[in-house]
Amino acid sequence: MSGHNKWSTIKQKKGKNDAARAKVFTKIGRELIVAIRDGGSADPNVNSKLRDCIAKAKAANVPNDNIDRIIKKAASSNEGDNYESVTYEGYGPSGIAVIVEALTDNRNRTAGEVRHYFDKFGGNMGTPGCVGFMFSKKGVLVIEREELDKDEDTVMEDALEAGASDFEADEDIFTIYTEPEDFGAIRDDLSQKGYEFASAEVEQVPSTYTKLDDEETKTKMQKMLDMFEDNDDIQNVWHNWEMD
Repeated sequence: MSGHNKWSTIKQKKGKNDAARAKVFTKIGRELIVAIRDGGSADPNVNSKLRDCIAKAKAANVPNDNIDRIIKKAASSNEGDNYESVTYEGYGPSGIAVIVEALTDNRNRTAGEVRHYFDKFGGNMGTPGCVGFMFSKKGVLVIEREELDKDEDTVMEDALEAGASDFEADEDIFTIYTEPEDFGAIRDDLSQKGYEFASAEVEQVPSTYTKLDDEETKTKMQKMLDMFEDNDDIQNVWHNWEMD
């Protein structure tokens, strides 16, 4: 179930046009800047948060030159000093649980925009914790089957040997789950064994999913997600919609 939803999201992002992909690069660039600020170093060998962000950027096909340029710029300026991390929770159409993570230099502006997106498509922004209990933070590594010359048993064995907490095999992908604190070490271990990832980050994974049967409601939910994704302040959106 979760693997299916994750692959649907990845395919959607891969299909975005150049302008949308540029926005993804901008968002990840902001994460890199904040990772350097919070980790106190532009060296990924000593800054694990930066190392995780670089892995996420590479999985999203951000060019290495872009990554290097952002890191050099952030290391020589105070650009990330005014960004703060804020999390919003709420409900989409038909009660879909939604968590929105932002990095913003203006909390009031971002809160107003997030509330507007919820309201515009039949949802509502709730109070902190209103849906958070339905999600668990997990490291998630996604590997495309067609990009791999190893069979399912080998991938599962390598993942579990590296310390993964769970493994799922779907038609198109393998999904490897880790405890958040083990994510970086397991990702690095598998990378050294030659694995490449379609997605690699710590996520908010829902415990259950909700299906939408009405096409109009599906359209509203997708439009709401698109508006979140289009906002430069919003880094991640997690939800429990069982996507087709």
